[in-house]
Amino acid sequence: MDTILSTTTEVIGTFDQRSVLWALIVGIIIAFVLGAAMGGNDVANAFGTSVGSGVLTIIKAYIFASIFETLGAVLVGWSVTDTMRKGVVDTNQYMSAPKELLLGQVAILGGCAAWLLIATLFRMPVSTTHSIVGATLGFSLVLRGFQGIRWNAILNIVLSWFLSPSLSGTISVILYMIVDFVVLRRDNPFECGLNVLPVFYFVCVAFNVLMVTWDGSRLLHFNKIPVWGAVLISLGCGFIAAMFVQFFLKPRIHRKIQDEMESKPKIACVVVNPDLVTDRYIVGKEVKDLEKQSCTSRVRSFFEWLLPAERVEDAQTIKLFSTIQVFTACFAGFAHGANDVGNAIAPLTALVAIYKDENARQEGEVPIYILLYGVFAICVGLWTMGHRVIRTVGTNMSEINPATGFTIEFGAAMTALICSKLGLPISTTHCLVGSVVAVGVVKSRKNIDWSIFRNIVVSWVVTLPVSCAISAGIMLLLKLLAL
Repeated sequence: MDTILSTTTEVIGTFDQRSVLWALIVGIIIAFVLGAAMGGNDVANAFGTSVGSGVLTIIKAYIFASIFETLGAVLVGWSVTDTMRKGVVDTNQYMSAPKELLLGQVAILGGCAAWLLIATLFRMPVSTTHSIVGATLGFSLVLRGFQGIRWNAILNIVLSWFLSPSLSGTISVILYMIVDFVVLRRDNPFECGLNVLPVFYFVCVAFNVLMVTWDGSRLLHFNKIPVWGAVLISLGCGFIAAMFVQFFLKPRIHRKIQDEMESKPKIACVVVNPDLVTDRYIVGKEVKDLEKQSCTSRVRSFFEWLLPAERVEDAQTIKLFSTIQVFTACFAGFAHGANDVGNAIAPLTALVAIYKDENARQEGEVPIYILLYGVFAICVGLWTMGHRVIRTVGTNMSEINPATGFTIEFGAAMTALICSKLGLPISTTHCLVGSVVAVGVVKSRKNIDWSIFRNIVVSWVVTLPVSCAISAGIMLLLKLLAL
């Protein structure tokens, strides 16, 4: 779509302002609706697991999401380029018909906004990026048929349906297994958790800073930082965070958890899958194997040990991951604001620039007032509709606690960063859902509501064709009335 925007600005300069004023007004309104729909769907994903694990209430999640969405958009999101919005349609097809291209942007906004609203009302998390690609495809099919459509981009989207959740789920499972063996299965899990907490913060902070500084915002001149410089900055920030946790945060967390546990009845463990438990209970700080089941083969015995159907987790240890899960969720909101806000306001940015400047070039950064307008729309949608998708991702699909929530959110963030740097098509929504399912299966084989997951997968598959159809319908109407 970036190509669409730049092409539009080159050929529309001869238009009289009054002839496109209505398109500007309609674009402003629809862009707000799109931002609100995005807030109710995409932003809710980032904090769904934190709400599902009980670390945050929905209201607190809304507050954190609003703050970090705004910070991400304003500080980093000025010059974001999304490869999934480029190259879907050959804009050379419209060089002699700028008004068609301008109206096409209105159709893109309308098609994407309508589908996101529908998906949010049905509590289904879908990809905003894929919605915009489908909407871009829809208006072009009406105006030029199959001419100029780059089918390799469409194929990449289809491949991402499998790539995003599979890769993210794999990374999250690896992280969960590390947490499980290094902390949760140890004889003294609480003490082990306290000891490795600075390490987790080091990795988390270093990775997050690397995402911001490596090939980052031109506004903040992060794009001038070499790779080795970004790595050094990230390692330094991670080390500072680890020292802060070691000498300041860790003692406070220890005292807080101890006070909370002393004020409650003595509960030494949490049984993860109570449906599988018979009449046995475990009391004491040290948790051993529940029973040694006879196995018909060593392979089966190994996998039953590696992925036990029945797990016992120390309640104090699980609470250790609460703060780092909140931190990871806040970063996910920051990253979403930095990378995806442009989806809602990119066409609007072109319309405003064309109407205001009446020039043939648009090389400046996105005006901050348009970014803030997009963020405001997203926050409105989050506060009014966010609870729908939050409950689907965070509570309805799988049982999540702070430990699994941390591995889910961090695994999805890692996947999104790695794939974006490699230029691979990826959806953050698909990543998060894939991580929830993968970790849920590993943690407990009966811990997933497969009917909800099936509905989510169906919504992924129909996102592109439905947004395409809606956009095509809008473009057909505009063609009849305005061309």
